[in-house]
Amino acid sequence: MSVSAAYIVPHPPLIIPEVGRGREKIIQKTIDAYHEIAKNIAEIKPQTIILISPHSILYSDYIHISPGKEATGNLKNFGASVLFKAKYDEILVKEICGLCEQKDFPAGILGEKNSSLDHGALVPLYFINKYYSDYKLIRCSVSGLSRQEHYNFGMILNEAVESLNINAVVIASGDLSHKLTPDGPYGFSPEGPKFDKEITDIIKSGNFIDFLFINEDLCEKGAECGLNSFIVMAGILNKKSLEKNFYSYEGPLGVGYAVCEYKIAGEDDKRDFAAQYSAQIKKNTQEIREKEDDYVKLARETLESYVTTKTIPPIPENLSEELYKNRAGVFVSIKKHGQLRGCIGTTEPTQINIAREIQQNAVSSGTRDPRFLPVVKEELPELVYNVDVLSPASPCQKEDLDVIRYGVIITSGYKRGLLLPNLEGVDTIDEQIDIARRKAGIGNHESYTLERFEVVRHI
Repeated sequence: MSVSAAYIVPHPPLIIPEVGRGREKIIQKTIDAYHEIAKNIAEIKPQTIILISPHSILYSDYIHISPGKEATGNLKNFGASVLFKAKYDEILVKEICGLCEQKDFPAGILGEKNSSLDHGALVPLYFINKYYSDYKLIRCSVSGLSRQEHYNFGMILNEAVESLNINAVVIASGDLSHKLTPDGPYGFSPEGPKFDKEITDIIKSGNFIDFLFINEDLCEKGAECGLNSFIVMAGILNKKSLEKNFYSYEGPLGVGYAVCEYKIAGEDDKRDFAAQYSAQIKKNTQEIREKEDDYVKLARETLESYVTTKTIPPIPENLSEELYKNRAGVFVSIKKHGQLRGCIGTTEPTQINIAREIQQNAVSSGTRDPRFLPVVKEELPELVYNVDVLSPASPCQKEDLDVIRYGVIITSGYKRGLLLPNLEGVDTIDEQIDIARRKAGIGNHESYTLERFEVVRHI
């Protein structure tokens, strides 16, 4: 026995009658679909329900699994006195944690700040419990880890289920875009409908590898919340042959809601999405590296040397002349699978030449960016690099800025924040200033001065 079925579901509290008080009828298609899948789960009679919620305990570098014997939750925050209680599958949790420790994967039961069931779990359980309640629960969060790592976590969950021979179903709880209509609670963005079209096409097709390649900017501007839940589910279903049933999609309230069922059918699928993704990443990285100029190649080779030998190598011979003769501020950015992995730089020159500036900042970006753990040797083949060489900054006014051409430095007393130009997701001067201000810790009402600079970007 193993995973019998998996379900993509939304989690709007409004859908529960005690919360909606009649307004829930606006999303009747979603309600009807929820009842259908709840009935199907009752027919399967799973021992365990594995539920992935983006509203559980969140960490940037760790996937949280709820510990303990049981948990309760309620919808008081949404104006209803509906109480829920669920028993956890402690044996399966132990098996999952053991596999994570064995594989050195960052997931487990540490760091629970709030044991209450979140609404990402409460909404699906409300419908399931109407038809079936003889199950134990596993509640997992998502995190700031990469998409591939979420997929890998899904494969670990499946391995744990199979090792214990459990009959289980999976609930991937998540809404789609929150920016579908101007009168919705989060407003409208053109990327909202685009995101929902792209992700529902993937949900319908079951070609889960495409989840891993959805554009980051599209996700951010579309304000989605469910993608990582769906990716964990996809990892659980890796190599499995599936029967798909797409029940519904609607978004009349400004948020996208999709319901889909995947039942395990017959022999395993010969498609290994994890292997396909790794092969595609390897191919993409190789193509990028074939186009590296001296600036980018120097950054990459320096970090590779430092991570493997803990030494910064000598400046190579036969580089472009300006790397030896000129001095400038430099930023080195590192990405892994399309996501930022580190970015540190200098606004003014601190080294004898640009080459040495690149080397110092490449090491800092890979090992000293406080937002990320240091790069390890196993990651090096998957990393790609950008090098930005800065011109001297000059004072300016807001009207002198251009988000494509100029980066910005914002200063208030000892606080100073910088944002590079031509970044994905930064489309207006107000956005550019606001992000730089927040990076510096400058309050909304504090006065500040602006400087602008240009960059030559090497990719």
